[in-house]
Amino acid sequence: MTSTRKALLALLTILALVAAACGSSADTATEGTDEAETEESSEGTDGGESDVRAAFVMVAPVGDAGWNFQHDLGRQGAEAATGAETAFVENIPEGGAEFDEAVQNFIDDGFNVIFATSFGYQDATLRFAEENPDVTFEHISGFLMNDTNMGNTFGRMYQPRYIAGMAAGAATESNTIGYVAAFPIPEVIRGINAFALGVQAVNPDAVVEVNWTSTWFGIPEETAAAQALIDSGADVLSMHQDSTATGQAISEAGGTFIGYHSDMSAQVDAYLTAPVWNWTPRYSEIIEAVEAGTYTPEAWWGGMVDGVVDIEVPESSPVASEMQDVKDSILQGEFDVFDQGQVIAQDGTVIIDDGIIQTELTNPFDPDAVVASEGDEIHDGVLLNMNFFVDNVVGEIG
Repeated sequence: MTSTRKALLALLTILALVAAACGSSADTATEGTDEAETEESSEGTDGGESDVRAAFVMVAPVGDAGWNFQHDLGRQGAEAATGAETAFVENIPEGGAEFDEAVQNFIDDGFNVIFATSFGYQDATLRFAEENPDVTFEHISGFLMNDTNMGNTFGRMYQPRYIAGMAAGAATESNTIGYVAAFPIPEVIRGINAFALGVQAVNPDAVVEVNWTSTWFGIPEETAAAQALIDSGADVLSMHQDSTATGQAISEAGGTFIGYHSDMSAQVDAYLTAPVWNWTPRYSEIIEAVEAGTYTPEAWWGGMVDGVVDIEVPESSPVASEMQDVKDSILQGEFDVFDQGQVIAQDGTVIIDDGIIQTELTNPFDPDAVVASEGDEIHDGVLLNMNFFVDNVVGEIG
């Protein structure tokens, strides 16, 4: 993990600095992968017929909640909106032969758009894009892309994460909030920091304690991490994981759960709210662009105003009105999570003050790669390379 992360972050810095400066009956099951299942759907009825055949590769089971569930809802929504034929395969591990075989099967079966929906797929996706110039590839999360047939899509999940943190800060009685987290990459770190800043805004006495699992989907690991946080005094838990295991653990302990990815109220008794994804508009846009011959790869990073991320404000929260005010301000472009007041790191260093960088920020694995200099205005490169915890977070990166 360490060497891979070093390489990824080095490439991420380059991309961030550039950004700152400016079905059917086809059998696509993966052979030799007992847990992998492929499903295909017929043409959508609302969007008319389409020449696009779009396939989705997912890292874990679709299930009834979570990351892959939301992607599958997006697939279904895009199919209905565009008339494109779609298919998906689930339970495909990152960085292995199973991914290669699944993608090749889709290409051999005539699918001309491939959506790769997990961070660790990006290297293999870029390779496939270079080898198959007539197929369009869109990677979700990560940072790799090219200028011909592979784009990169993600959402500014840190926006609703901040609002979720406000709900957590108001709900805790012990002032210890636990956070079960997958991998220490900028995406996850950025979300933790946004959540912690939201906590701090309504409850300066509360801390957010992080426990890493080193897995996106692993019910035993997630359960163990959640229980350890409960044992240390956490009465509110949130997470960056694919399952509802964290929610189940805090429900049994009588606490409060702040979910992620989807509305998990039907699966978790202790559910309060969650930052959620809506992939339908973006998937529809990409499919329509391919159909029209106008697809151009881009690093697309949409926010709440674009509809790709959102959060429901729980009326039961004592800070519901404050949460709604922040939500409205984000939608109106008047509030930025990391561009308001001071952002202070765990060691007391002021990183950002009213949107101005206060200390040089570099890639920790490449000190010569400067992300931002003292006096710079905050930009997306700072967020895309985030590798520090804010001062009310308990835990280490890595």
